[in-house]
Amino acid sequence: LKMGGLLSAFGGEKKSKVDIFLDFEKAEPGEDEQELHAEVAKILATSEDILDRLFEYKGCEEFIRKAITSPGPDSEQAAWDTILPAVAVLQDFYEFGTEVEKCYPKLIKSLFGGSASPNENLKGQQSLAKQLADIIDFALRFDDAKMVNPGIQNDFSYYRRSLAKMKMTNRAGDIKIKDELANRMSLFFAYPTPMMKVLTDATVEFLNNPSSGVPKDQVVAGFSLMANVCTDMVENARFDNSKTNMFCLRASTGSIVLVDHIDALGAFHKKSVINMRSTITQLKTFTDANTDGLLNALRFTTKHLNDPDTPSNIKNLLA
Repeated sequence: LKMGGLLSAFGGEKKSKVDIFLDFEKAEPGEDEQELHAEVAKILATSEDILDRLFEYKGCEEFIRKAITSPGPDSEQAAWDTILPAVAVLQDFYEFGTEVEKCYPKLIKSLFGGSASPNENLKGQQSLAKQLADIIDFALRFDDAKMVNPGIQNDFSYYRRSLAKMKMTNRAGDIKIKDELANRMSLFFAYPTPMMKVLTDATVEFLNNPSSGVPKDQVVAGFSLMANVCTDMVENARFDNSKTNMFCLRASTGSIVLVDHIDALGAFHKKSVINMRSTITQLKTFTDANTDGLLNALRFTTKHLNDPDTPSNIKNLLA
């Protein structure tokens, strides 16, 4: 490991320097972190299983096509019998998102709230910082896989179209996903990047809730710091493991997306403390894994990239 060079979390000519190393490989919860860490860990315990099931999701295209091109009781029942277990898997995805939505704001409050600086909070609560990065990492991996699997939305659309018909003809069986839940799930899966939308919406809702007690400036500063520290740890080769480095790049990218959604000026403007050029450069030069999904997250899931205040060199880097 290169131990030299204090992390320039706000690197660049006009960025202030912060000495932080987040040990994502070995961070253990301190006494003050244990309760929240245990709560979040319980939810995150199934995250890899959720991703595995998403990667393996095959879809019901063949049965749906037969039911549409050769309609009749047999083809429609065959499609329905195939779609029900598939939709149960989609329900698990959706419900995992709602669980993340509940615990994620608690991490924001712990890491970015109170009188301590974001710098002190991140350094002093490394295991919670790792869990926040875990959630961002999961969201970006989930959304990447969901985006390249049109079967998910096609299957759920067919389920919703068929639901009323199957109920009317008493062929529906035991329906667990009724209309109201189906509507919520439909909104979730219709969005290109549903898990990052869960995080952005939850962050906005947290900030709009007077009882949260955390000023927006502190949350913006906290996520900006997270982005810079994670980029800097890759830039300065603080980890040998390529998976840890990719994890850092996801955490940095997701933090930028969140800042861009919650700050009035976004993440790309000239006075932003985020070291955007370094982040994009690291994404473009990283060779141990494909970073196209992260570059596309900056291009297509942010709000302010094309604002007049965004420096032309940043726009060109992402062109």
